[in-house]
Amino acid sequence: MKRASNARRAKAPGTTNGLAAPGAPKLKVALVVKRSAYRVQVEERKNGRIQRLLAADDPTVAHLRAAHEEHEATVREVKAALAVLGVDVAFEGSVGEAFDARGLDLVITVGGDGTLLSASHSVAEVPILGINSAPEYSVGFFCGARRGEAALAIGRALRGELRRAVLTRMQVSVNGRVVAARVLNDALFCHVSPAATSRYIMRLGDVEEEQKSSGFWIGPAAGSTAAQRSAGGRVIPLKSKQLQLVVREPYTPHGERYRLRHALISPGTPLVVRSKMTDAKLFIDGPNRTIDISVGDLLEFTQASEALTVLGIAPTRRWGVEHDEPQAAASSRASR
Repeated sequence: MKRASNARRAKAPGTTNGLAAPGAPKLKVALVVKRSAYRVQVEERKNGRIQRLLAADDPTVAHLRAAHEEHEATVREVKAALAVLGVDVAFEGSVGEAFDARGLDLVITVGGDGTLLSASHSVAEVPILGINSAPEYSVGFFCGARRGEAALAIGRALRGELRRAVLTRMQVSVNGRVVAARVLNDALFCHVSPAATSRYIMRLGDVEEEQKSSGFWIGPAAGSTAAQRSAGGRVIPLKSKQLQLVVREPYTPHGERYRLRHALISPGTPLVVRSKMTDAKLFIDGPNRTIDISVGDLLEFTQASEALTVLGIAPTRRWGVEHDEPQAAASSRASR
């Protein structure tokens, strides 16, 4: 069966208005749903401290229950829409669960950006649709729909009618072994202690230098609105194929300037880093996926061969920026 992702506006073969035609195989989807903080801490772990704070209307947990209720309502909405559309939910899981997306027509995530990021590591060619389940309480930059729009968005996605953005991803290797092939947002390399200095040797093209800092962020354009921007990087267009490097709090006590403090890296040019730390960490797309790094380990960051098709967001969408910023013209350009 030809997948719905193969055409932008055409209906998927064997469907009528998103429903399987009589006798045709059902369209297959994966459904990834986050577990709310309320569910994890209160319902599952029976966290007494949080329960007491909730009972006291403490401001630190003020929105926990409301966000949970909104999220659960969105989950019910999505599942009802899938039942009406008559699709086959081939996989249903939570954040952090790997799954095989081959042969699916669509991957649907219900949560925020973190849920979509987690699911994206299992996705190659299949398009992904994020539904922001509690937009008042969570960030949904990658989400193409929100509560109240699920049925319409899923139906349009299965018919190939939703706009799509094909996003570059990043590949990370350690000592010649690929440890992450589908990084959508960013990677953070630093000492295990946030109070310790990160030490490493960095090489980009013909430039090599030894640095001391709080570590560095590196990632594709999709992550440039998040930590990269907060650390002083620029927001680059979603359709860009460049990676961005941003060094955090560079330590230059004698007034020297690092040539590789900030750089835009074009396809085919790897960033190579050798760790000088015995206790370092590499964080992939957030805090939950980590890799231990020791002294002498060699890290390499480059553009991944597999892009990700995200539905419902425009390829030119830019979050928090009103005007386009110029891109570096050179294939790899260090800050001057």
